[in-house]
Amino acid sequence: MIQSAGAAFRKAVQEESPLQVVGAINANHALLAKRAGFKAIYLSGGGVAAGSLGLPDLGISNLDDVLTDVRRITDVCDLPLLVDVDTGFGSSAFNVARTVKSMIKFGAAAIHIEDQVGAKRCGHRPGKEIVSKQEMVDRIKAAVDARTDDNFVIMARTDALAVEGIDAAIERAVACVEAGADMVFPEAMTDLAMYSRFAKAVGVPILANITEFGSTPLFTVDELNTADVGLVLYPLSAFRAMNKAAENVYTAIRRDGSQQAVVDTMQTRAELYDRINYHDFEQKLDALFAAQKR
Repeated sequence: MIQSAGAAFRKAVQEESPLQVVGAINANHALLAKRAGFKAIYLSGGGVAAGSLGLPDLGISNLDDVLTDVRRITDVCDLPLLVDVDTGFGSSAFNVARTVKSMIKFGAAAIHIEDQVGAKRCGHRPGKEIVSKQEMVDRIKAAVDARTDDNFVIMARTDALAVEGIDAAIERAVACVEAGADMVFPEAMTDLAMYSRFAKAVGVPILANITEFGSTPLFTVDELNTADVGLVLYPLSAFRAMNKAAENVYTAIRRDGSQQAVVDTMQTRAELYDRINYHDFEQKLDALFAAQKR
């Protein structure tokens, strides 16, 4: 029997504590993450907006934008994929249900859905607005009811800390778990004690978003383990490095009239072919041509 993606994600959470979940902005990066030894990967909504669309993470991208990148990743990489679905891509329970069903169909293992309003912002930016606790609970209920695979993971993200404080954020998280959320993502935490309070209150695995240049310090896995964190997310680390490298290469070529000064910073052709199993495909093509000639 083929194990579902959701079951694989749950298994990874059980076997690695805390589970490191690294962002993969595209299918190629998913393969690189697997090669590096990660057991789960992540697709950031902000990454889709900035990387695939060249737009800010302000609720502009839609379900189809995200599904396109999900499919490309799951087509070539069997690591369980956690996907950021923002507020569910629509204002009603029907939209949330459609999102969940589509994510399962396209091979995702888990989603996190948040309590911001539709005109959302990055979780580490000021000026966030959140919906009522009841509306967030309704989003979770709609997501849980829509599952076509009981193992598919529904994670509730709350941005309430910055808006209403930690007590209200914990209250929301507990209500989401009571509504069926499997895991909790408290966004923009500022110290380890906050994670400990969440973990004790909700009784399900909690995720720490260790994103660079944000509100949360870059805690280590060992530090987060002491706070009972179940998953550690690095959503855009490779994406940020990739972007900086690309800028440096473009600048050097334009400045010098040659790429000679930056060649040593590049992945080689042989390395690329190895990472995407190029030669396996080419050998099959060679065999096909040889058969046709015979």
